[in-house]
Amino acid sequence: MTKSSDRIALVTGANKGIGYEIAKQLAEANVVVLLGARDLSRGREAAARLASQGIDVSVIRLDICDPESIASAAAGIDAKHGRLDILVNNAGIADYADGAPSVASLDAVRRELETNFIGPLAVTQAMLPLLRKSDAGRIINMTSSLGSLTLNGDPSWPFYDVRLIGYNASKAALNLLTIQLNAELRDTGITAVSACPGLVNTDLSGHRGDRMPSEAAVFPVELALSNVHDGKGAYQGAEGPIPW
Repeated sequence: MTKSSDRIALVTGANKGIGYEIAKQLAEANVVVLLGARDLSRGREAAARLASQGIDVSVIRLDICDPESIASAAAGIDAKHGRLDILVNNAGIADYADGAPSVASLDAVRRELETNFIGPLAVTQAMLPLLRKSDAGRIINMTSSLGSLTLNGDPSWPFYDVRLIGYNASKAALNLLTIQLNAELRDTGITAVSACPGLVNTDLSGHRGDRMPSEAAVFPVELALSNVHDGKGAYQGAEGPIPW
């Protein structure tokens, strides 16, 4: 069983990209990190890369679209650690068959909603009993400014013409999860936050981003480690608050 003084974090989709960097930086902050990966071999490869840098993490197989995988992960965490202090819902996709409402592939929209919203919801539900055992649980939902209804309705916003109905809707739904979690859990020590890393140079963005994952991971890690709890949560970007 993990020592009570150790913080335990689960990061989904952590074998590459921002998730990998979040896992790395949390481990460097002396957090016990569970590196979640759908493909166990890729998770182990990621853990080996970190080990070569003197950073220790544990790998846990977690397919956020597979209820049995989620249940198994939760049971394993409970058996080994007895609680969870930080949940980073990082795993997500962007489907290239997505697009404007008139032309987007409905299958693509379903895949994005399943992975970017229903998956994090399912993982959160499974991990909440463990988070309730923490003195100060944190749920970090990795979102996007494309999920802001306010910005999507503002013609002056630089990304106003980025019309990806599936992706944008999935991130808006994830933001609603943050809002409703905070309302439901306001009398507990658990806080949920929507964290937008910006346009990052990863597979998801087609490597078009001007920020590297190591840079983009800094503020989600700061949010995860924050001791502030006001029961309200936030929709936060690296440069400040984002309107819902």
